[in-house]
Amino acid sequence: MLDIADELHRWVGQGRDFAVATVVAVGGSAPRQPGAALAVDADGTAIGSVSGGCVEGAVYELCRQALEDGEPVLERFGYSDEDAFAVGLTCGGVIDILVTPVRTGDPVRPVVAAALASAAGGEAAGGEAAALARIVSGPAELRGRALLVRPDGSYDGGFGAHPGLDRTVAAEARALLDAGLTGTLEIGEQGSRCGAPLTVLVESSVPPPRMIVFGAIDFASALVRIGKFLGYHVTVCDARPVFATRTRFPEADEIVVEWPHRYLERTDVDARTVLCVLTHDAKFDVPLLRLALRLPVAYVGAMGSRRTHLDRERRLRQEGVTDLELARLRSPIGLDLGARTPEETALSIASEIVAHRRGGTGVPLTGAHTPIHHDGPAPNPADVPSLRVS
Repeated sequence: MLDIADELHRWVGQGRDFAVATVVAVGGSAPRQPGAALAVDADGTAIGSVSGGCVEGAVYELCRQALEDGEPVLERFGYSDEDAFAVGLTCGGVIDILVTPVRTGDPVRPVVAAALASAAGGEAAGGEAAALARIVSGPAELRGRALLVRPDGSYDGGFGAHPGLDRTVAAEARALLDAGLTGTLEIGEQGSRCGAPLTVLVESSVPPPRMIVFGAIDFASALVRIGKFLGYHVTVCDARPVFATRTRFPEADEIVVEWPHRYLERTDVDARTVLCVLTHDAKFDVPLLRLALRLPVAYVGAMGSRRTHLDRERRLRQEGVTDLELARLRSPIGLDLGARTPEETALSIASEIVAHRRGGTGVPLTGAHTPIHHDGPAPNPADVPSLRVS
């Protein structure tokens, strides 16, 4: 639901009643992941998608019915080889969809409205990190009930059942939120392993991940554009004020004129941050990479020829960088696409970042027997027990 938060937030502000269908579980080669949503208002206006088109018509009708009945519905859609025109997924996958009415006076509406307000517009528009937890399966009176969880562990709403249930879901949802993950929890209705089993969908909404591009060169301009397309908050950093200008990088969220390593020392990064070093100049690269390879970021890549790479490795070792730290460095940066132009090079870099994030191989899908969709690195199960990450 939070993937269409901006529009739904406007609907709430306009007083519209609507129903929202959310993917809560997938199997096989499903086109959309848990959290993907389609919403329909009382006038029949629809936004979002749950399947890329395969079952949208049927889900649309479920939303219209839920608005009329006021009852949440859990429905499964899969592939049917008996009738080519049956409602199902032509890709052969299976998806479970929760349809929840959000009407004026419904107890779930204030919680959903608060979650949408937190998520809408991202950090730049005043949005903040939040997780929305909803009961997907369990006793009928609990299905669709919601809890809004904030980064500090506080929460609004509730499930109206055993008081321990709210506390347990809030704690586990906070763990998912800290990691920026959406997934499902399997717990008992009393908040422990006791009682009837419940499935809870937790959707995390976090500010966009950061992409920091070091080196205000023409390749950086193309990388900024593709970084914005992929949903990153993009910063360009260069020590040379004549190059690091808004005129050269109009689409960047932030332009910093500072020595790269000094900026990296003082700025905030996290496990989703990607660092792209395009300067290929030792006086900038070496102090920057010495620091970058010791930070808990998602990706560190550096541009340069293979000769530049070998010289850079030698200099970094002289600065005390270990082989384990060097193993994190993607250099020369990008996948082998045969790229030449700045745009092609930016695509090569972005492809490697996506493959690294999702656990992809980078090999052609034609003739391969590898999965089309990858889940990426899984969290430590000890950190979030009973978790199914999607």
